[in-house]
Amino acid sequence: MSAAGAAIVLAGLITAAGPAVAADAKCAPKIQVLGTIGNESYARDVQRSQGVFDLGAGDLAVGVSGYRPAYWTGTTVHPVPLTDPNVTGQVLAVNAHGLMVGVLHHSGAASLFTYRAGAAAITPLPDSDGSDLEADINDAGYVVSRSGSGIGTVWKDGQKVRDLPVPADAGPGTRITTVTGINNQGDILGMATQDYEVPETGAHLEGTRPVLWPGDGSAARLLAPAVNDSYVQDLDESRRIVGYDWAGPWHEYQPLVWEPPLTGPATSPGGLSSHPYATFEAISATTNVSVGTAKFHPDEMTRPDQALLRAGSGPVKALPRLAAGGASMADAVSDADRVGGAAVNAKGKLKPVIWTCATRQAYNPGS
Repeated sequence: MSAAGAAIVLAGLITAAGPAVAADAKCAPKIQVLGTIGNESYARDVQRSQGVFDLGAGDLAVGVSGYRPAYWTGTTVHPVPLTDPNVTGQVLAVNAHGLMVGVLHHSGAASLFTYRAGAAAITPLPDSDGSDLEADINDAGYVVSRSGSGIGTVWKDGQKVRDLPVPADAGPGTRITTVTGINNQGDILGMATQDYEVPETGAHLEGTRPVLWPGDGSAARLLAPAVNDSYVQDLDESRRIVGYDWAGPWHEYQPLVWEPPLTGPATSPGGLSSHPYATFEAISATTNVSVGTAKFHPDEMTRPDQALLRAGSGPVKALPRLAAGGASMADAVSDADRVGGAAVNAKGKLKPVIWTCATRQAYNPGS
C-alpha cells in the first residue's frame, strides 16, 4: 500500500472518544455471578473454561463459557452460534456498538471471527491467526490481531485492509509476535520479537519490545521496555498503556504502566501486599482504572490468585473473592466502573463474574 493509501486507512481508524461514564451513585457494589454453559472446571495458568474478557455498552459482556465463545446480557448467557459443536473458542473484545471479535480453535488451527448479538452466524476473518489469543476492536469497527507468523493485521467489515509494519529501527530478524489493542484514536498496540544471529560474528540478538502504531499515521515505534520482557496488554484513549514485566519461567510478574507521551520506560506501581507478583490486563477507556491479577509462584502458593484494581495513580488494591480461599482474576474494565473476570465459588467451580461499582469494593488486603 502507498503512503497516501496507508494514511487514508489510518484516518478511517480515528473516531472521537466519548465522554467518561461515571458509575451510578445508587448502584450496589457486588459480585455479579453470570450464567454458564458447560464445563466450569478451574486450573491455574491454562485456557479458561469460564470468564468475562470485555465489557460492552449497558449490561453486555463477552468472553467464554464451557470453553466456547459466549456473551451475556445481564446475567443471561448466550452461546455464539457455531456450525461445529466440537469447536472451542472465546469472544475476546466488543465495541460500543455490540460488534464482537473472537477466536475459534479447530483441527489444530485457530482463526478469528466477528459477530453481533442476534445474528444467525459468525463472520470469519480472512488470513487470520488466532493462535496467540489476542485481538481487539474499536468503535469504528476496526479489528486488530496477528494474521500470520510475524505479521500484524487490520480488518474492517470482514475484510483485511492492511498489514502493520515492523518498526524501522527494530533491527534484523524482528517479527510481530502479537497485537493486543486498539483505541478509538486508531492507536494500535503490540509486541515485536527479535531473534537473529549475526553472520559475521555469530552474536545472537534477541529480545521482545512493545510497539505502537500511532493512529495519526506517523511511523511505528518501539517503546522502552522495563527490566526484562515487557508485555503490553491494553491502552486507553490518552495512549496510557498497561501490561507487565516477565522475568522468566518463575511467574515473576510485575505490573507496568507506560505514561504518555511514551518517551520514557515503563514504571511499576507495585502489586498487592499479600502477593509477590501481579499483572495488569486492561485499562478503562477514559477513567484510568487498571485491573489484573495478583499471583504466587506455583510451587509457593501461599494464597490463590486474586483479582486486583488500581484507580488512577493510587495504590493497587484487591477485589473481593467470590468464596474464601477461591481464586479470582480480572481481565476487563469499563468507564462505568464494572470489572469483568472469573472467580472460583465455594464448590470449586469457576464462574464468570462482574464486580459492579468496582472501585468502591477494592480494599487493601494487608500482608
